[in-house]
Amino acid sequence: MARRDVVVVGASAGGVEALQQLLRGLPSDFPAAILVVLHMPSTGTSVLPSVLQRSCALPVRQPTDDASLTPGTVTVAVPDRHLLVVGDRVLLSRGPRENSHRPAIDALFRSAARAAGRRVVAVVLSGALDDGTAGMIAVRARGGIGVAQDPANAMYPSMPLHAAEVGGADRVVPVEKMPALLAELVAEDVDLHDQRPPSDLMEAETAMANLDPDELVQPDRPGDPSGFGCPSCHGALFSIVEGGMERFRCRVGHAWSPEALAAEQAQALESALWMALRGLEERAALSLRMRERAEQRGHRLSVQTFRRRHDEAQQAALLLRGLLQRGELSGEGLSDMAEEA
Repeated sequence: MARRDVVVVGASAGGVEALQQLLRGLPSDFPAAILVVLHMPSTGTSVLPSVLQRSCALPVRQPTDDASLTPGTVTVAVPDRHLLVVGDRVLLSRGPRENSHRPAIDALFRSAARAAGRRVVAVVLSGALDDGTAGMIAVRARGGIGVAQDPANAMYPSMPLHAAEVGGADRVVPVEKMPALLAELVAEDVDLHDQRPPSDLMEAETAMANLDPDELVQPDRPGDPSGFGCPSCHGALFSIVEGGMERFRCRVGHAWSPEALAAEQAQALESALWMALRGLEERAALSLRMRERAEQRGHRLSVQTFRRRHDEAQQAALLLRGLLQRGELSGEGLSDMAEEA
């Protein structure tokens, strides 16, 4: 028998307030190690530990590589490093981004599930898209407990909603009730006798997040070819189905949930439209200049040709500007542009 002694927490947009409220309610003798990933910019330093320390009775720290996993402390991920649990140690890694993030919530959750199994409690707080859902599935697959913030109680409900509906969170509660729930969960005895071992997929993906060279040179990738390209490296994405959720990973390890992949594709499409708009504006400007020169030389046929090129480029640019102005890169927005054309 053992106790649940590893609590992993993931948050994104609106997550600072939720983290403060959660940690404020924990007692100074809370017996488990708490590890936190909040999505943050890759550059600069994070002041999150000092912000959280103001409302937390437990010591809040930033991790150092290969530090021990210490009960009764809060460890907050640093920018541009995955926070991973390996055995009874905390590791920092510049492994491939997951859902365009490093640190990534899923990488932390998955590594904790692999290392501690039933001793893990995974908590998903406020945030956009569906980060944390794949990690929640991994934790529950090894017998850990999943907790999601009540979406109605979250500033950004998408992450906890996906963790509850797709990830199968065992408990869905408002954040103000989480401290009492966590105290209850870490006080319970758990039987480790017949604990399920980590799956080959969990082993492989944790190794990828830690930039394990032995895993990265393996000829086979987890999953099946999806027909999609990786927005980060443009390599082929492989489809992985786990716990009823489909997600994607490329050969070098970039990982994407469905919502994150769709959002990244929309950004790539917008970038392509801006490039196309620039090209059309340049074509129109060049055609105008060439038309003026043809007029000066009395070349009437050339004047007509360059005027037509200018007008066509201007009309196409007008349609693209309208699409970009609306900010609609959905199927409906693209249909509207097709009708206008």
